[in-house]
Formats: sequence, structure tokens, C-alpha cells
Amino acid sequence: MALGCHIREGGPMDYEHLIYAKEEGIATITINRPQKLNAFTSAMYQGLSEIIDDVARDDGVRVLVITGTGRAFCVGADVKGLEQGLPKRPQPYAQPKPSADAVSKILTVPLQRMDKPVIAAINGIAAGGGLDTACACDIRIASERATFSSVFVRRGLLPTMGGTYFLPRLIGIDKACELIWTGDLIDAWEAERIGLVTRVVPHEELKAATEELTTKLIKGPPLAIARAKKVIYDGLNMDLESALRDIMREYTALSQTEDHREALRAFLEKREPVFKGR
Repeated sequence: MALGCHIREGGPMDYEHLIYAKEEGIATITINRPQKLNAFTSAMYQGLSEIIDDVARDDGVRVLVITGTGRAFCVGADVKGLEQGLPKRPQPYAQPKPSADAVSKILTVPLQRMDKPVIAAINGIAAGGGLDTACACDIRIASERATFSSVFVRRGLLPTMGGTYFLPRLIGIDKACELIWTGDLIDAWEAERIGLVTRVVPHEELKAATEELTTKLIKGPPLAIARAKKVIYDGLNMDLESALRDIMREYTALSQTEDHREALRAFLEKREPVFKGR
């Protein structure tokens, strides 16, 4: 069994097939089940939920990176696990009403709620729930070897972790429909062309490209970045005037902060600012 170590106050905790590291303001989650293309087990899913919650609460973490080992980023749920959960007899189609608690436990919800930048470093195949997870991240840097598929339709299902929400916003309704309805596999360059990923880099440069971006972000003003993230996502569901009112409230609050004053002093003194998130 591959284990990752999650360090928190009070000692280490082990998570099955997950590696969790924190270093200099950057938290990294590495999905580490390469022999199964990093497919989720229920234990992994629970572990990821706990880790994401820890990242959100840790003021020392400014950026979260999610990546995988081997040939895959993540291919979603382990199909064998899904088969074991099936009822003995097929049931006619009916719409149950999921509880609010069940929805809040879907991994993509806390990722979107997090006020810190979340970066997917996509090293290989991102399919099913793995694709949905990547889409929930703010920025997606893909290896040239990465491939993408919303494979749910091939299992007689639709995306369960938000694909029908994220994909139209990222690539437009028509391309979202095509990917969701067909389950077709696309390569990294096509993903970049349609706007599914932020950029594509040579496979051996994925780690360096991700580190270059995270280094820029951890040197930036965390309050301004966090509030900008909130305004960006909130604005997707607002008209322009409502969005501008939201922007002005945040701008006024940020203009009173120590970080803003530090930025002005650094500019006048011709030096790099040192932001403290205050």
C-alpha cells in the first residue's frame, strides 16, 4: 500500500495513495495510485476531503497544487468500486433529491470555495471525476502527454462532480455538449485550443512551470488575490452593475490594508514588496 504523510500539529497522519506536502507557503497533493491510473477509492476520496479542508484552514498556505504520479492525473472513481455499490436489480430512472450535506462533500465544492489559488499540474490522463477535479481548479497547466475525457457517458452516466457546470463556463456550451455526450478523448493541444487548459508545456518541464507560477503567487498579496478570486467567481452570476458594487466594496477594504501600504512604499523605494496578508 502506497502511503503519503500529512503533517499537522499533533503529529503525522497517513492517507492511502496520497502524498501531502507543505513547503514555503505551497501545499501539494499528489495522487499516488499509478497502477490504477490514480483512480479514487472511497478512502482516497475521504483523505482528499480532509486534506483540502486542512489547506483551506492553514493561514501559512498560500497556494494549492494538485498533481498525479505515473501516466495519469486521475481517472475518477475506481470502476470496480462502483460495480460493488450497484443494487442487485436495475431500477427504472427516477430523480432522487440529494441532501445539501451530500452535495457539500463533493470534492469540487471545497476546491471552488477555497480563497487560495488552486493549480492543477496535469501530468497525464484526466478523465471522469479526474477531469471534473481539474476543471474545479483555477488554473490548469498540462503536460504535452496529457489527455482528457468526460468518460461518464460511456458508463451510462453524466458527470457527477460538476462537469456539466464547469465545462460550459470554460469551453462554451457547444464544445461542452460534444465532450460530455461523446466521451471523446482529446489531447493536450486540443484542450489548450478550446480553453480547457491554461497552457501546455513539455512533459519534463511541468514541475518547473508549475513552480514558476506558484513562486509568483506566494510572493503576491494574499488578501488581494483571495478577494479577486471571490469577485471573479461571484461575478459569473451577476449583472455588471452588481459586480461593480462588489468590486468597489473589496477595493475600498483592500485600500486600507497594510499590504496596500507596503506595495506603495516598495514602489517608491524601488524594491520588491513583502506582503504579510494584513
